Amino acid sequence: MEIHAVSTIRHPRERVLRAYRDELPKIAAYMPNVKQVVVQKREEGDGWVKLHNVWTGKGEIPRMAQSIVKPEILLWDDYATWHEAESYCEWRIGLRVFNETFKCAGTNHIRAEGAHTRVELRGDLQLDLTDIPGVPRLLAGTMRSQLEAFIVKMIRPNLEETNVALGRYLDANP
Repeated sequence: MEIHAVSTIRHPRERVLRAYRDELPKIAAYMPNVKQVVVQKREEGDGWVKLHNVWTGKGEIPRMAQSIVKPEILLWDDYATWHEAESYCEWRIGLRVFNETFKCAGTNHIRAEGAHTRVELRGDLQLDLTDIPGVPRLLAGTMRSQLEAFIVKMIRPNLEETNVALGRYLDANP
């Protein structure tokens, strides 16, 4: 299932890039669907920065899925490699549950548009429930699409809200 979000942030590209990459735990305080973001690991090289952030979200698990989906689904690992010269980030999200059956990855491109910045996120999310204990094979396809929709529904607003929150954060912290 495709994930796509585009936002315009009314701050210069360089400041948006640095804040997005380096100040995400502070920006999380501006996001209503996120409890916190914790930097687990940071590596820097010539023109790149690799990050492992752990996000804790807020939300309710659909009743139909509560027997197989545990509260750990509200935690996810965000692995990002930022390429400063090209102003983009390659990312991959890993869940604490279903990690073998869950694939979500994409890119964020950060481009100057005059005095403002355009942030475009493109990603893809895929689930494979055929080998999950407790999921009847006849229902795997239906449950897969419902769970994908639930996860995208949880992720997409956070991605869009991240950009809105980033703008509010930068307004308060120029």
